[in-house]
Parts: sequence; structure tokens; C-alpha cells
Amino acid sequence: MPFRRRHTQTAAPPQAQDAQKHLERPSAEEIYEQVANNARQELGRSTVSLIISGFAGGTFMGLSALGTAIALAMLTPPGTQPSGSVEFIAKMFYPIGFIVVILGRSQLFTENTLYPVALVLSEKRHFWNTMRLWAAVLPSNVVGAFAFASLVSLTHALKPEFVQSLAKLGLEAAHNPTSAIFWSGVMGGWIIALTAWLVSGSHSITGSVMIIWILTFVVGLGSFAHCIATSGEVLVAILIHQAAWTAYPAWFFPAVAGNICGGVGMVTILEYGQVVYGGDAEAEAIAAPQKQDQ
Repeated sequence: MPFRRRHTQTAAPPQAQDAQKHLERPSAEEIYEQVANNARQELGRSTVSLIISGFAGGTFMGLSALGTAIALAMLTPPGTQPSGSVEFIAKMFYPIGFIVVILGRSQLFTENTLYPVALVLSEKRHFWNTMRLWAAVLPSNVVGAFAFASLVSLTHALKPEFVQSLAKLGLEAAHNPTSAIFWSGVMGGWIIALTAWLVSGSHSITGSVMIIWILTFVVGLGSFAHCIATSGEVLVAILIHQAAWTAYPAWFFPAVAGNICGGVGMVTILEYGQVVYGGDAEAEAIAAPQKQDQ
């Protein structure tokens, strides 16, 4: 079913439209149009540009693991386990990587389970171009995460206790059963794609930061699997010989599958259905009742 923009009978002057747009909450149709426009911009980029941006995104996502690990190491007395309050405070730093990547417009695979898929559902000709984007961004995100892990574990950039804290986070993620990793990835993919959807409807940088921080804080607090954000932690554990290399693919592929299912199934299709199949694209606001003259 093609997406049709609704047309109103009367149009306000451009200045009035701009002012009103900043006052009113955007409709689901308007958010969808922004999502589709973002998708066209991403799909129009060259493969080399996507790879470079994906590498940067994978590297920047290490900030989420780094902030959390440093806070845990500093707030936990040596030889003890972090308390619940310490973990809560440490997870407040988890959104840093997402804020940097999303506002900086670097490529992040879990964002791309929303934008291009929403466009493909209405314009099927973009399917193979979407596959090209995924094939460029996902490996480059992983390479970027590996570069981050190599920097913090193979050099003296971090104090040893911070490196150990990072590795501990990676071991906790990698030691989960495959089914738990997958379903945790579904939750993580759902929340991150929802974040991208809501940021597309935000009118300000401040609003976007608040949306990203609140939702990704939940991802960190719930320790939901994110195929890129958690990659740095798992790779650090491998590089300092606390985990075998086989631990990474055993964790990574269920996490990717879960992120795709969560992002595509629980957000993109639902929001696309709300706008297009649900009729929001053609719906008109109910007229306000006329007041009777006294």
C-alpha cells in the first residue's frame, strides 16, 4: 500500500506553519515522513562513506562501556561486589555512547533496523540497497568496537582496575545462555529503534538528548544485549585472555538476531502499520464542537 500524505483544504502561511510546528506535538505521519527521509539520506550514501561512519560509530559506542566500567571500579571497594545502588549510578553513564553516535549521525546498526526498513515496507525497490547498508555498517561497527577494545586493553590508556571492570562486564554478558542473549537482544533492539523513532519527532537537541538518555539508560539498567555497545566489553575480556575467541561469535550472533527482531518487528512494523495501514495518513482531526450563542 503506497504511503499518501494527507492534504488539508486550507493551508496556513509558511511562517504560521513553522511556528505551529514548534508548538504542536508531531503526528505519527510526520514522524514517519522524517524517518523515511532519514532512510533516503542514509541509503544515498556511498558504501565507503557508510563503512567509515560505521567504524566511527562502533568506536564511539565504546564510551557506553567505558563510562559504566569506570564508575563501577571507582565506586566499588576492592575485593567486593558492586551493590545495587552502585550499579544504578554506574548505568547512568551507559547512554553516553548512544548520545554521541545518534546526535553525531554516525552509523549504528540498530538504528538502521528502523530507518531503511520503514522505507522498504512502502517502497520495495529499496530492499537491496538496505541490504548493502546493513552489509557495510554491521561489520564496520564490529571493527570499530574491536579498535576500541584494543586501545583500552593492549595499551596503558586505562588503569588496570578499569580494564578489569570492562572485562567483567563482557564476561557477564557472554556467559548467558543463547536463548537469554536472543530475547535480551529483542528488548535491546526494540528500545533502541524506539529511541530512533522518537528522536525523529523531536524538535530540539535538548529533547533528543533526554529521549536518548532515558531510553538507553533502561537498556543499560536491564543489561539488555546490544550487538555493538556490548561488543567492546566482550572483546576486552577476550583480548586480556579471560575468555576464548569462540565466546564472541557465540554471543554476537544471537544478539544480532534479537536486535533485528526487536527493531524490525516491535517498532518498525507497528509504527508503519499505525501510520499507513492504520489510516493515520488519511485521518483528519475531529472538529471542535461549536459553542452556542447565548
